Amino acid sequence: MTIIVCGLGDVPATLAARRPSHMVTLLDPATMIPTPGGLDEARHLKLAVNDIAEPTEGLVLPNEDVVGRLIAFARDWDETAPMLIHCWAGISRSTASAFVLACERNPGADERMIAAAMRRAAPHASPNRRIVALADDLLDRRGRMIDAVNAMGDYDYAAAAPFDFPVRY
Repeated sequence: MTIIVCGLGDVPATLAARRPSHMVTLLDPATMIPTPGGLDEARHLKLAVNDIAEPTEGLVLPNEDVVGRLIAFARDWDETAPMLIHCWAGISRSTASAFVLACERNPGADERMIAAAMRRAAPHASPNRRIVALADDLLDRRGRMIDAVNAMGDYDYAAAAPFDFPVRY
């Protein structure tokens, strides 16, 4: 099955068209959204974090608890329907989360291959390095996840659009 990655503005149409069974929202605390109608509240993970990779006064830095909650939440997803992951623009926090879950589901897969698949699917992807680094530690990938994301190279912000990302490799 697949993960659908998008920005906040695409959530209503994506929910209606694709009917995901699970949803992850990564937004700053001030713009966190309620669970959309038609989605079971227990299948909506809300992670209130800012899109930052270094501590910044007044902003919420992703931490190990956030990444651990993401991984634990996804373990209840049986892949019979898509999972929707979104952040504000669908570029950084959501792409990092999709990459993390693909790595978690494929412990023997080459991280660079997964990152290259993300780049092909989403020229705009720029996974949040903090989220990836924390997951790299939690999944004992020994730096390979962050190396893979760094190897993705530059991104094309103008190309931001919803995309499907396979979870199995």
